[in-house]
Amino acid sequence: MAWGGRNKRRLARFTTNRLVNPLVRRLHSMGITGGTALLETTGRKTRQPRRTPVGNGLRGGEFWIVTEHGRHADYVKNIEANPRVRVKVGRTWFEGTAHILEDDDPYERLRRLNRPANDTALRLVGTEHLVIRVDLD
Repeated sequence: MAWGGRNKRRLARFTTNRLVNPLVRRLHSMGITGGTALLETTGRKTRQPRRTPVGNGLRGGEFWIVTEHGRHADYVKNIEANPRVRVKVGRTWFEGTAHILEDDDPYERLRRLNRPANDTALRLVGTEHLVIRVDLD
């Protein structure tokens, strides 16, 4: 189970949103992915594309995400408003429909995804894990 509360989430979100994500997006633009992918949602307020780095969860015709902060994450709120998303893995964009899976065990999902570096960081930083499956078109 993820530990921590509001203060941990606030610190983790600041670090991730202001430092880590901009760097990872920049690396993606240069073709350096390092086991990550980009999730593109539509902003629920702005209707503009929003790109969030996530662990590479591409498995066959599905893309799996285990969130750090559950429904507190803006991209999860965007998915709730509009489940149509795009995912960039390597240099390829995939379109699909995201489904929030309340009953899927996030720790079992992490075990199945088997991404040691990403999943260790996710467990350490996360406060509320939630599983999302994207069914790719």
